[in-house]
Amino acid sequence: MNLTSYSPGLHKLVTLQVNEMKKLTDSKRFVAVTESILEKFNLEKVGLVVHDFENDSFTIAVCLKESHICIHTWPEYNQLTLDVYLCNYLQDNSVKVKAVTQEYIDYFSATIIKDFEINR
Repeated sequence: MNLTSYSPGLHKLVTLQVNEMKKLTDSKRFVAVTESILEKFNLEKVGLVVHDFENDSFTIAVCLKESHICIHTWPEYNQLTLDVYLCNYLQDNSVKVKAVTQEYIDYFSATIIKDFEINR
């Protein structure tokens, strides 16, 4: 393996505008949607942490064998931030990162406010 040309993966960070408040406060539904996405893209969950705040916003971190998916919601601003990173030393998961991110954008029927891609 040539380590000087190795790139562990794509890290996608988005801020989304969401008009449907319930989706920004329903952490259980987000976890269920995530389970479906993980199955669809053959990703392996190794851990999950959910924290619901007093205003019904939530923070969730899904640790994956391939890295992680994190979300933070702000219903008071109709926004969320989403962080998707999939690394793999055997294959390039960049297309999968973009597809997983798009699945969440579709679920939230969201408008993209900020969209960053970091090749790590």
